Amino acid sequence: MAPLLRKVEKAGMEGIKAKRQPNKVTGEDFFKDADTLRILYSDLINNPEPNRIVMIPSVSYGIGNVVNNLPIKKGENIVLTAGQFPSNVYPWKNHCDKNEADLILVSPPKTEKQRGKKWNESILASITEKTKAVSLGHVHWADGTLFDLKAIRKRCDEVGAALIVDGTQSIGALPFDIQEIKPDALIVAGYKWLLGPYTSGLAYYGPKFDGGEPIEQNWINRKHSDDFANLVNYQDEYEAGAMRYGMGQQSNFIANPMLIASIKEIRKWGVENIQQYCSDLIAGPLKQIKELGLYVEDSDARGSHLFGVKFPMEKMGNLARSLKTHRVSVSIRGEFIRVAPHVYNDDKDMNKLVKAFKEAL
Repeated sequence: MAPLLRKVEKAGMEGIKAKRQPNKVTGEDFFKDADTLRILYSDLINNPEPNRIVMIPSVSYGIGNVVNNLPIKKGENIVLTAGQFPSNVYPWKNHCDKNEADLILVSPPKTEKQRGKKWNESILASITEKTKAVSLGHVHWADGTLFDLKAIRKRCDEVGAALIVDGTQSIGALPFDIQEIKPDALIVAGYKWLLGPYTSGLAYYGPKFDGGEPIEQNWINRKHSDDFANLVNYQDEYEAGAMRYGMGQQSNFIANPMLIASIKEIRKWGVENIQQYCSDLIAGPLKQIKELGLYVEDSDARGSHLFGVKFPMEKMGNLARSLKTHRVSVSIRGEFIRVAPHVYNDDKDMNKLVKAFKEAL
């Protein structure tokens, strides 16, 4: 999880205080912050249609709406990358199991030479006329491998497959353009690179899912939900387009102001600037890490805000102790040490990381 900015913390505290006097909450308040979030977030990802953005509590919820509206038959398949976060695996596995379809997990190549390039080639080769959807991150959550979403989109179009992107590990730190990538859905948890609170995410659903059936039947995704006096005059119609896929209690008076504050700050910094800062920050330290004989993917095939350092398994114990000594916080993901720098990190932090690696070898 990302640390909270002081501005985000303050927004949350103000939301908590407001709950002392719920009599001051108006009907308009149930929609105002959600609408603001749609506009701010749309600007962040260059989405021209804010009503395609909805609030979700988790990635699995967002993927659940996709799975619920993507029929699949025996012999057809879904393509995923191997080793990705379970929330983008279990919904698809369950869907394939129920319909006797195939779940294809594309593993990275064994080689370290042009690993990212070859992994992307394997993904493209796995997409066939039987593929109903490709679902993956912009970068891999364990090692930061960058996936060529434009090439994957092109291949999906050739076979009529949907492209579903889990942007949790990248949106807010790595530029993403809805109009350029054209995903059918972009699902993002807000507690990572959006610097927001937990249980507060955002989902984009493209035209492919217009008219679909949401996984949740709540009051606020139905037509005329803003007319409180007539809520008991039940509506069969959902809100238009993607609005039907929003979660119940999406009017969260604590979490929404927090996410608004964090996205405003990210927009002020500029996502391109965040990525460039991280790139500049890690350039020297990564050169030193590679000189130690450790593998890191080439810069054009990974993110700068998230990358993996392959470390000898037999020396992981040494590394754990060394990291603790130098007070360095990273994650162990299989054979990779996942490093995730941001604007709150500086040269001093990166020097500690290099020292920890040196002492552990």
